[in-house]
Amino acid sequence: MSGNAARRKAIEGIASLTTTIPSFCYKKERVEDLFGVNVFSLDKMEKRLPKAVFKSLKNVIENGGKLDDTVADVVASSMKDWAIAHGATHYAHVFYPLTGLTAEKHDSFYEPSSGKMLASFSGKALIQGEPDASSFPSGGIRATFEARGYTVWDVTSPAYIIEGINGATLCIPTAFVSWTGEALDKKTPLLRSMQALNRQAQRILKLFGNTDNGFIAATAGPEQEYFLIDSRLYHLRPDLYTCGRTLFGAKPARGQEFEDQYFGTIPERVLAYMMEVEREAFKLGIPLKTRHNEVAPGQYEVAPIFETGNVAHDHQQLTMTILKKVARKHGLVCLLSEKPFAGVNGSGKHLNWSLGSPKIGNLLDPGDNLHDNSRFLIFATAVIRAVNIHQGLLRAFVASAGNDHRLGANEAPPAILSIYLGKQLSEVFEQLKTTGTATTSKKAETLAVGVDTLPLLAKDAGDRNRTSPFAFTGNKFEFRAVGSAFSIAGPLFLLNTIIADSLQYFADSLEKTTKGDPKKLSPALQKLFKEVLSEHDKIIFNENGYSEKWTKEAAKRGLKNLRSTPAALPELTTKLAVETFVRQGVLTKTELESREELTFESYVHTIRSESKLVLEIGRTQIYPAVSRYISELSLTRNALASLDIKTNDGVLEKIASLQNELAANLDELEKQREILKAGADAKKNASFAHDTVLPAMEKTRAIADALEELVADDLWPLPSYQELLFLR
Repeated sequence: MSGNAARRKAIEGIASLTTTIPSFCYKKERVEDLFGVNVFSLDKMEKRLPKAVFKSLKNVIENGGKLDDTVADVVASSMKDWAIAHGATHYAHVFYPLTGLTAEKHDSFYEPSSGKMLASFSGKALIQGEPDASSFPSGGIRATFEARGYTVWDVTSPAYIIEGINGATLCIPTAFVSWTGEALDKKTPLLRSMQALNRQAQRILKLFGNTDNGFIAATAGPEQEYFLIDSRLYHLRPDLYTCGRTLFGAKPARGQEFEDQYFGTIPERVLAYMMEVEREAFKLGIPLKTRHNEVAPGQYEVAPIFETGNVAHDHQQLTMTILKKVARKHGLVCLLSEKPFAGVNGSGKHLNWSLGSPKIGNLLDPGDNLHDNSRFLIFATAVIRAVNIHQGLLRAFVASAGNDHRLGANEAPPAILSIYLGKQLSEVFEQLKTTGTATTSKKAETLAVGVDTLPLLAKDAGDRNRTSPFAFTGNKFEFRAVGSAFSIAGPLFLLNTIIADSLQYFADSLEKTTKGDPKKLSPALQKLFKEVLSEHDKIIFNENGYSEKWTKEAAKRGLKNLRSTPAALPELTTKLAVETFVRQGVLTKTELESREELTFESYVHTIRSESKLVLEIGRTQIYPAVSRYISELSLTRNALASLDIKTNDGVLEKIASLQNELAANLDELEKQREILKAGADAKKNASFAHDTVLPAMEKTRAIADALEELVADDLWPLPSYQELLFLR
């Protein structure tokens, strides 16, 4: 156990933990009764609203279109009564600014009237709010003095109740736009992209004779990885509570090399936390399905069932909030940073994506006879074309200072975009590329385990590939490069947009060729498949994405290898990107440029704050600790010398040499950081931060980590990796 007083006290507290009395018990509480209790869902609306009003509202939610203004007042009154019955005194328009976080402003239902307080909530208040837009990042769209912005009710995402310690708040999901109409948030382009995807998918389906399809929506199921550490150790690490990741820390004696963490038995304290997270999520209608240990020590994952993309986004934002909130109740801290600890796996947020509707089903389901399923093949081919054309955009939309530490680190997808299809799909698409038609496809088999008492297993037609950044996994594609702290809105509306654009390209071609004649569809499809796959199948790769061989092969294929945020971000404003987003009505050129500028600025701010903290911790905690140990060693050596005992182990000299290196590197880092001035050219700043400041930080860290392994433990000021990763 550590000899450092603060660390020792924290460790003793963790070691003395006993099982606490749970606040709930699933033996007495049914999930069926709990699920959605705090959501103003369709079934609650149906019970509370007049039939005509409910029918109008349901039609908008399920099929799109514009909400009748006369409906809003009736809905608002019913929503208010329901919320007050649940203890709510305020309502909040919840929105998602370009910070990637969730924002809200609370307004009271109650207003004075004739000496009393009466509750009221109008349709106008439900539909539109006016927050201050000047203090949210806009990437140059709005100046500080241009303060007006609007929140607009998103009828497709249900309102819900958030419970506090002594009350509750009605939360209304909204879009957030400027006074001049530009999107200042993540939700507005997501909603636009849903419309674009539906519009183009309907054109394709019409060619196949499908006309009564319902609204074709993107569906998503984002997996969330995270770390848990004890809050007592967390608050002894300024780098963790300020930056979300450790800026110092020597490698522990044990990491993940034993491969015994993944799917291991969940620790009791963590399981109690997970169960409470699920309970809070269930109350809000979030369909969490999976929980398990992840690869790194202290790392876990939670994943939901698929939902419509817009609702999945809102639920994912809520899930991150719940993960953090419940952790505090259990004396833990939930870390959502992509790489909080060096030397062990970081955390991602795998975005599983598909499209379809309740009426027509999942359009990425191959069916029993894959080679005969032309409808599936055209939608899958649209994905292949989109990913190949826009590989740079896909990398740019997952770019951040945190995710750069993770991507390409042989623990996550490489920075090179590729698609994994598996053997079955690859064989079919190879036939399509060669002849324009497929006649056979590999069938699923059974697998004999070799134990008589075990049943035969249904064997999938293809394997899985965890090194692929974009993989087909049976009836969906999995975009695995998204960072754990990200809002899924950006990657989600990007996928919707670029795939809608490919579907438009297909629809334009097929409509022109067939001229409404169904008999001409099959030969037109054959020609289209051959042309598209011959040009775009270079993005398909089914082997090891971590290998150096693939890096060389990808370069030969002409694929992009954008290894850092500064290298990737210019992809946001290329002519191709602008034309695609404008054509689909998702983002204007100005809105794209604002996001590029904002992400460059965010990258620089991150490196500036991290480098400042490296200087502070290095000079005010690590350097003094080393000095004290040098003093102790010097006194000990002198005392031994006075007894004519010679010591010649070289430890004192080694530590003193490293201390001098530490001081010199801190000085050099400070000089480089001064060059990284805020407000200068963001692109040049970002490149300088990546090429110069980050390496200086890493060099400083390497010296400090070497000292951690030499300095007496009772003098080292920071909790070690061993303590952070294994004590809970």
